[in-house]
Amino acid sequence: MKKLEADIEQTENKPQLTRGLLWLITIGAGLVLANLYYNQPLLSHIAADFGVSESAASKVAMITQLGYAAGLFFIVPLGDMMRRKKIILVDFGFMLLALFAVALSPSFSTIIIASFFLGLTTIIPQIFLPLTAQLSRPEETAKSMAMVVSGMLIGMLASRVFSGILAEYFGWRAVYLVAMCIMLILGLCMALFLPEIKPTFKGTYRELMLSILYYVKTLPDLRMAALRGGLVFGSFSMLWATLAFRLNGAPFLAGSDVAGAMGLVGIVGAVAANVVGRITNKYGQNRILTAGASVMLLSWVILGLGGSTYAGIIAGVILIDMGIQAMNISNQSLIFSSHKEATNRINTAYMVTFFIGGAVGTWIGGLIWGLFGWTGVTFCGGLFILLCLLFHLSYLRKEAINR
Repeated sequence: MKKLEADIEQTENKPQLTRGLLWLITIGAGLVLANLYYNQPLLSHIAADFGVSESAASKVAMITQLGYAAGLFFIVPLGDMMRRKKIILVDFGFMLLALFAVALSPSFSTIIIASFFLGLTTIIPQIFLPLTAQLSRPEETAKSMAMVVSGMLIGMLASRVFSGILAEYFGWRAVYLVAMCIMLILGLCMALFLPEIKPTFKGTYRELMLSILYYVKTLPDLRMAALRGGLVFGSFSMLWATLAFRLNGAPFLAGSDVAGAMGLVGIVGAVAANVVGRITNKYGQNRILTAGASVMLLSWVILGLGGSTYAGIIAGVILIDMGIQAMNISNQSLIFSSHKEATNRINTAYMVTFFIGGAVGTWIGGLIWGLFGWTGVTFCGGLFILLCLLFHLSYLRKEAINR
């Protein structure tokens, strides 16, 4: 098949991923990603401020996510075509405008539009991950990526706590004004310390987007990683789409605050990500993937058998979070190990499938809950992981035969 692009390898000395630079990228990834999740605890405040229902206010969170998906598909691939530092700094400028627009929104329609653009510009962490892989030494890639993912996880968790507390005392608009100040300082740090990296793709934007299809067609590892990612994130999303319903009913009869607090258990995922990064070179990505899927399958067994107790719920949440982080880190380190000239496009192909799987899992989870309750959800969530494990093991067997 004729190659659809004109990729060039960088033969000159590339910048090194120093410890300081890795910390800057890690902290930056967490702080930027936080912008995507600030609104979740604020929806009731937004509903009251604009005189809309809480159901209508929830569209703010949904539109922000749609903006993120659009940025992931249309902007992240540009990291292979243009200087990444330039893309990141320009993105910071538009992100500041979006935060300002959200903070000063005079109407509900305005905050909807501003939230879309805020999501659109929050894709910087997905440029940081391929950048980290490209700058890392091969033996350090998984470990360095795991550190960045840990930063993203902590930012995602801390954002909800931060925005909820700040809004309680100073109003929801203050959250975005403070976020603007944080992004301004972070953007200045990026301008000063982020290295310049020459683009690896020479061609038009159309050719750039077509080249994503080229890599999907020619890289079996990428297709398999995308399938695994979609199934595990679908299963993970199924849990979080229905957990509040489970906790609201008997025997828990708990409020949404308890369901939200369960998210703090996810901090274990940040620890798991670092552990995976450290042991990947010793055990290999495929063994970690098998172990991660097995842990997620065990989590659904625990959620099914012990789902009437807090101990069972917490244990299941911890294990499913550990499992998905292990699989996500291993998937990305595996697909980034080759074709470093196209890490942004490869990441786009993987992450788009990842989020499609999450959307499907959320939809199916709600549907199954309405029809069969918690038992149906745990069965269906486990089925997603079982399919993932079977596809993965079958692929490994095929690879072994072809060697």
